[in-house]
Amino acid sequence: MKEDADEREKRKILYSLFSILSPSYMRGTRNTCIRTASQQRRTLMPVESQPTLYHQLSQEESIANLRSNAETGLTPEEVANRYAIYGWNELQSKPGKPAWLRFLLQFNQPLLYILLIAGAVKAFLGSWTNAAVIWGVTVINAVIGYVQEAKAEGAIASLAKAVTTEATVLRDGQTLRIPSRDLVPGDLVLLTSGDKVPADLRLLTVRNLQIDESALTGESVAVDKAIAPLTSADVPLAERVNMAYAGSFVTFGQGKGLVVATADRTEVGKISQSMASRVNLATPLTRKFARFSHTLLYGILALAALTLAIGIGRGESFANTFEAAVALAVSAIPEGLPAVVTVTLAIGVNRMAKRNAIIRKLPAVEALGSATVICSDKTGTLTENQMTVQGIYAGGQHYRVTGSGYSPKGEIGLVLSPKEGLGESSGESPGESPGKPLQPLQPLPDELPSALRDCLMAGLLCNDSQLKQTGKDWSVVGDPTEGALITAAEKVSLSQSGLVAAKPRLDGIPFESQYQYMATLHDGNPRMIYVKGSVEALMRRCTETIAVDGQTIALDPEKVRQISQVVDSMAEQGLRVLAFAKKVAHPHQHSIDHEDIATDLVFLGLQGMIDPPRPEAIAAVEACQKAGIQVKMITGDHGVTAKAIAERMGIKTGDGVVAFTGTELGQMSDRDLAQAVETGSVFARVAPAQKLQLVEALQSRGEIVAMTGDGVNDAPALKQADIGIAMGKGGTEVAREAADMLLTDDNFASIKAAVEEGRTVYRNLRKAIAFLLPVNGGESMTILISTLLARDLPILALQVLWLNMINSITMTVPLAFEPKSPGTMQQPPRNPKEPLLTPKLLRRIFIVSLFNWVLIFGIFEWAKFTTGDIAVARTMAIQALVAARIVYLLSISQLGISLVNYLRDRSTAITNAPILLLGIAIAVALQILFSQLSVMNALFETASLTWNQWLICLLPMLPMIPTAILANWTDSVQ
Repeated sequence: MKEDADEREKRKILYSLFSILSPSYMRGTRNTCIRTASQQRRTLMPVESQPTLYHQLSQEESIANLRSNAETGLTPEEVANRYAIYGWNELQSKPGKPAWLRFLLQFNQPLLYILLIAGAVKAFLGSWTNAAVIWGVTVINAVIGYVQEAKAEGAIASLAKAVTTEATVLRDGQTLRIPSRDLVPGDLVLLTSGDKVPADLRLLTVRNLQIDESALTGESVAVDKAIAPLTSADVPLAERVNMAYAGSFVTFGQGKGLVVATADRTEVGKISQSMASRVNLATPLTRKFARFSHTLLYGILALAALTLAIGIGRGESFANTFEAAVALAVSAIPEGLPAVVTVTLAIGVNRMAKRNAIIRKLPAVEALGSATVICSDKTGTLTENQMTVQGIYAGGQHYRVTGSGYSPKGEIGLVLSPKEGLGESSGESPGESPGKPLQPLQPLPDELPSALRDCLMAGLLCNDSQLKQTGKDWSVVGDPTEGALITAAEKVSLSQSGLVAAKPRLDGIPFESQYQYMATLHDGNPRMIYVKGSVEALMRRCTETIAVDGQTIALDPEKVRQISQVVDSMAEQGLRVLAFAKKVAHPHQHSIDHEDIATDLVFLGLQGMIDPPRPEAIAAVEACQKAGIQVKMITGDHGVTAKAIAERMGIKTGDGVVAFTGTELGQMSDRDLAQAVETGSVFARVAPAQKLQLVEALQSRGEIVAMTGDGVNDAPALKQADIGIAMGKGGTEVAREAADMLLTDDNFASIKAAVEEGRTVYRNLRKAIAFLLPVNGGESMTILISTLLARDLPILALQVLWLNMINSITMTVPLAFEPKSPGTMQQPPRNPKEPLLTPKLLRRIFIVSLFNWVLIFGIFEWAKFTTGDIAVARTMAIQALVAARIVYLLSISQLGISLVNYLRDRSTAITNAPILLLGIAIAVALQILFSQLSVMNALFETASLTWNQWLICLLPMLPMIPTAILANWTDSVQ
């Protein structure tokens, strides 16, 4: 006995220390117990390579498997040992790269290698000025790349926050409140309304327990929990009613659960691991630039080597020959292109922000414009994320409810033709199907039909929730389903507060999943019991119903059949159907029990509700489809509901809506899955891993995938997609951090605007490429041909850098501000396999490059012959090239089109002028300084020009006009 008392005393002391200094105590305990734990690992708690499917096990089997105690929980010694094995209940964050390394990685570009090597050789030969300028160009590019890099990925840290909370546990017979990071497998956790579930739990006891798992499963309604084991091993997460998962919230009731997984072994942890191991795919733009850079790199190296070999073969000095090779390499590299791309994307970011789309990663701007498929979660993205009653059946009459969300704005009207559909809304309601206008509703009389009034009153009084108005926004405090019932009653001026005051509640039976109903007893004359619940639970307890005038009539088999048909019709439209009943109570009755409502109930009617689609989202889906973009719904919600929403929104492939469930996808081969993602338009009841598989399957077919989502379960798919789109208002922090773009208004319609801006960005980038590369082509041809002909170089390496960086950026940046062109959203998406330089664009570049070569070479040779000054000749060649570039710039801009239209019709206004003209003015000013400033003459080996020489430099503007017309005819960049 003394030994037992000593053991208990030891345990108390140990536990007191643990309770007071839990984190520090456990760190020390973990170190001291590690050897003991490692010895006990096999016998105590083996870490399983294949996780146990606890939803299949009974409570007793689960407790035995984890060697816990259902009454007292774990002892301090057991907790300490399990810490040593499992560690803290927190997700492991992926360490980010330090700032210095991210900066150095900016130099990891093929084209910059050439400049770095060229600068090194120049320095070796003693040309430190040239080396400094060349290196300066590389540093500028690196700084730009570093600045444009998106902020460090915080998705893993956000996921860690999803499980950082406090938990109420039962340990050694004592109830304690501890940080969730201190939980270990085998702990007993007590849950109550408002708690965040701290780990994955196998539920042992429940009392009216409802858990909101929408962030993890996509299920829009809180799930009623149970404790019975499930028979199937492959039950989707959303249907594992005997489990509670980390990061979800308890909305109602109480329960007790056994911790079966912590940290990275939870379902949230698995998502974290998949994100940590996921490599961000490059966007279409970055992939094309990578291919372009490598191709250009090989071409430049070959031409530079050829130039060097020819010069040395002729017996020229290595310094002069290398100068020609460096000039050729520098002229071929579009040094200003990265800066122009960055500025163009940044301007696109600002434009999108004005249209409620916040870009977190610059390349995502263009990627969205090239999207071929948009995969969207239903909850909160395409829909209001607010349950709404849309159909009512009472007294044999069908009623339709307009409006959406929890706002009491709307009306209830009689449906003259039941075939018209109970669940469809009219007017401006989001339930209206595209292309199916509904007949007007027949207004209700001033005095509500008795049957309808009783049905709405039952939903209003048998209710534990309330509506809350904040400004113009309405929300529900409590269960979303009950909020929808209150809203429906408020639309016909039935006030919850007024009815509750007139018929105060005396007692109630809360909703329990095993009974599938809720009942309340209310005072009045007479006292009345109101019941709401599933159709099956109430119909077998009802013996009577009421007619439209409120008279009680028998509930015969024919009426039961009619009610069943109405229920089936509502269900086919994706409505969640609740039945309502009442019973007169004894005048002196003060409480109710299940026996009081076991029979003799009076059936009042049905209310069908749904999370309705947004009206603007319907239009946005249609606009995307007209633009050749497929829209697919990927959700954790029920298949019938998802399909009904898709039908209302017009989300379909071919002639109809093709839907697949997560279970069906799990049984498919890779080949069948690839086919399903192409033909299907709705994917319901999908697990987080399956969302990721669907995105990957679409990408494997060459699609550019945009994925929208707002929950924890969407994070891996958002990260994998070419463009991840999260909700800025209603989404989780996890989804926002994993995404490339945020919608500040949580509106799918903003995606259409973002796609439009993305396409405009890509068109402006093509204009920039069409403007920049002909200069590089002309410079390269000039240097190569001069070397082959053993002539003096018309342009030097540093002068090329000036043209490619300063002049090119100044004149190209205005193109980034070009507005969208008409018909942007009437064109199909670009072919993802289309190269950055299309054959038409290459022909344009060749035509203008040829003109530039003739211009540079011709002006240089003429000026050298007439002046005898090679510095003047080179300066005139550069200035003539810039003058011709001004004409070419106007030819590919919207301003040029406006000028042509103005010349044709004087009433046409000239638009889009200020920014482009400002860019041209700055470029001209810089070119004047380039030739007339002595310090610039010394640095770039230029010379001051006379007025006559300046006039000669302007002459090439005239022949550039027909050249530009020919180039535009070859390839239109508008």
